[in-house]
Amino acid sequence: MPDVVVVGAGPNGLAAAVVMARAGLSVRLHESAPTIGGGSRSLRLMDEEHLHDFCSAVHPMALASPFFREFELSRRIGFAVPEVSFAHPLDGGRAGVAYRSLERTVAGLGVDGDAYRRLLQPLTEREQGILAFTLNSVLRIPKKPEAALRFGLAVLDQGLPAWNRRFSTDEARALVTGVMAHPVGTLPSLTGAGAGLVLNLLAHTVGWPIPVGGSQSIADALALDLRQHGGEIVTDSRIGTLAEVSDARAVLLDVAPKTFQAMSRGRLPAAYAAALSAFTYGNAACKVDFILSGPVPWTHPELRRAGTAHLGGTREEIAAGEKQVRQGRHPDSPYVLLSQPSSFDPTRGPEGSHTLWTYCHVPRGSTRDMAEAVTAQIERFAPGFRDVVVRSHTTTASALEDYNANYVGGDFSSGAVNLRQIIARPVPSVQPWATPVKGVYLCSQSTPPGPGVHGMAGLNAARLALKREFGLPVPALGLQTRP
Repeated sequence: MPDVVVVGAGPNGLAAAVVMARAGLSVRLHESAPTIGGGSRSLRLMDEEHLHDFCSAVHPMALASPFFREFELSRRIGFAVPEVSFAHPLDGGRAGVAYRSLERTVAGLGVDGDAYRRLLQPLTEREQGILAFTLNSVLRIPKKPEAALRFGLAVLDQGLPAWNRRFSTDEARALVTGVMAHPVGTLPSLTGAGAGLVLNLLAHTVGWPIPVGGSQSIADALALDLRQHGGEIVTDSRIGTLAEVSDARAVLLDVAPKTFQAMSRGRLPAAYAAALSAFTYGNAACKVDFILSGPVPWTHPELRRAGTAHLGGTREEIAAGEKQVRQGRHPDSPYVLLSQPSSFDPTRGPEGSHTLWTYCHVPRGSTRDMAEAVTAQIERFAPGFRDVVVRSHTTTASALEDYNANYVGGDFSSGAVNLRQIIARPVPSVQPWATPVKGVYLCSQSTPPGPGVHGMAGLNAARLALKREFGLPVPALGLQTRP
C-alpha cells in the first residue's frame, strides 16, 4: 500500500495527488471510470471526428486559481482566450458584451457604462485578494480585509431585491445576470451574486480561456506531472469502502458526501454523520451538444466572437425561469449557457464544421430531454440555427449522475450553492476537508471553495494532510521542479 491513496481522478483529486507526490510520498490514484478527468473530461460523443467537453468547457480558474498559477498550467497546455469573454443577446438584435477590456465593455454599455465600471473595477484591481478570500473556507479571517470588504459590498449590490437600482438598461442588467445564473438557484441571491461577480471580474483580467484540445488537456497535464513524480493512476477501479484503503497513511476522497457516507460503513461519529446527512444537493442541468455545418448565425455580430454566451432574455425572464426550476418545473424558455469552442480551437473538428456546447437548468433528477427547448432558445437569437444543426446529443440530469456519482441528481456543483452551504460545505468547520476518521480527507467540490475547475479543494485537503499525517510542507509545484 502506498503512503497516500486518492479516490477520484477529477480535477481536485488529480491536484491532491500531484501535491502529495511532489512532497516525496508514494501515491496511488483510483478512478472508477475508464478514463480520468471527471468534470474536465472530453469525449467523442457522436463520431470520431468531433471532440466535445462533457462537463466544463470554459476555464477562467485554470489561469486564475492559486493552484494552477503555481502549477504553471498555462505553460503546460495551450489556451485560446477570446477577445469577447461572454455576451448576452436580447430580442431585437441587441446584446450586452463583456470584452476582455473593461474599458471597451464600459463604452459598449452606453449610459450604464460608468455604473458597470464602478461595480467591476474595484474588483479587478483586487483580483488576487478576492480569490484568496473566496477560494478558501469563509470561516477564516481574510488576509486582505479591504478586498473582502469591496467584494462583499458588490455582492450586496447585486444579490438583494434592490439589484436593479444600479443599472437602467436591459443590456447591462442581463449581462451581469447571465453570469450570476451559473449556479442553479434563486435570483437575486447573495450566493449567485458572489459566484457571478468572481467570474465577471476574471472576464476582465485573465479572460475566459478555452483549452486547446479540450478540457481533457487540463486533466492530462495533471496526470503527466503525477506520473513524472512517481504517482500511479489506476482506472476502472472503484473503491467501495474505506476498508479497501485502510493501510494507507492518508486517504483523500474526491467524492460527494453521500458517497463518503456509504464508503464509511458506520465508522463516522453520529454528529458528523448527521451533519453530512443535512448536506443538500441542488437542482441540475440537462446538457445538449451539437455538431454544426457552420457557425451559429447570431443576429448580433459580436456573439460570433464570444467564447461564451448566456441566453434567456432579460434579467426578469432569467429570474422567472430559475424560479420555475426551483418549483420543480421545466421552463419553456430556459436559461442556456453556451460555449462555441471550435470558433477558437480548430482541434475540435474538421475544417468547416463546428461543435457547440450547451446546457440548461432543470429540476434535480430530471429525465426530460431539453434539446428542443435549448434549440428554440438559440434560434430566438440566431435565426437559421436549425439549418446548421447536423446532429445533437442530450445528457439528461439523471444521466449526468450516471456519468459522475458526484453529480447527485444531476447537480454538477456537487451540493447546493446557498448561504448555509457556503459556511457548511459539507460541515461547519475551519478545516472542512478533514473528517473524524484518522487520515481520511475530503477533497471534492463538496468542500470549499465549491464548484469549478480550480484544483483548490485538492490543494487545501492535501496541505492539511501533509501537515497532520506527515509533518511536511506543501512542495513547489512549478515546472522548474520537474525531475
